[in-house]
Amino acid sequence: MVHVEGLPERGQGRWAAPLSAAARAYGAIPPPALVLLGIVSVQVGAAVAKQLFATAGAAGTVTLRLVLAAAVLLLIWRPSLRMDARTWLVVAGYGLVLGAMNLTFYQAIKHIPLGAAVTIEFLGPLAVAVLGSRRWLDGAWALLAAAGVLLLTRVDGGLALPGVLFALCAAACWAGYILMAAALGSRTSDGGGLALAMVFGAVLALPFGVAEAGTALLDPAVLVVGGAVALLSSVVPYSLELEALRRIPPRVFGILMSLEPAVAALAGLVVLHETLHPAQWAAVFCVVLASVGATRTARPEG
Repeated sequence: MVHVEGLPERGQGRWAAPLSAAARAYGAIPPPALVLLGIVSVQVGAAVAKQLFATAGAAGTVTLRLVLAAAVLLLIWRPSLRMDARTWLVVAGYGLVLGAMNLTFYQAIKHIPLGAAVTIEFLGPLAVAVLGSRRWLDGAWALLAAAGVLLLTRVDGGLALPGVLFALCAAACWAGYILMAAALGSRTSDGGGLALAMVFGAVLALPFGVAEAGTALLDPAVLVVGGAVALLSSVVPYSLELEALRRIPPRVFGILMSLEPAVAALAGLVVLHETLHPAQWAAVFCVVLASVGATRTARPEG
């Protein structure tokens, strides 16, 4: 029998069999498939979110995403508040970095195409992969990624500077997110920590969202789309990533995540009809290749 924290004992008899079957099915999914599903989900969610900017604004959309995602995760996991101080610090840190990453990223895609924003943002994970390395090969991967981003920002008159700067801020936040996600996965055993962290992220975003969108956040149509964005961009991918990080080494996770810029460019093309020039696609490929190379050739940990 599977015990789900927070589920009343009286109700476990009714839900034990379905929850046990769901847990077995979830556990049977290979970790690489979890990561790939998460990548597709988060980028499709970002493309859908961008369509909401005209009504709720970028900050308002982020607020809806995080608040609704927090509500769903709290309802599912009903997390216990009995955690030691160090775990609370990890949960709070993860949530605040998560909120800042989403605020800056949504501001970036407000000004530049989704594929371009994610490609620049991916400098964060790449920096984590090569940080502290003294090998010339890792330096070469970093130079290849830098060349790709430079090409991306200079083609066809370049990208809007505010979008590039926000994407760079999101890159720094993404680097912190990776480190905090690994810490959260090691200190919590289920989705309760993620649910509480999402609350911290939502609290961070709320003042910005209310200031920009106001009462538009309560519009039923906006709430429906915001709920879809919350599921696609937060609940599904973050849950899948945390589970994958518990079952595969960070290096393998990093290699799989290297596909993110390419998937983002495809999502922008299909959902938003945002086209990239051939040279910009080449730039995306440079960053993907650099990330795969840096994580693939990294020295084993420990």
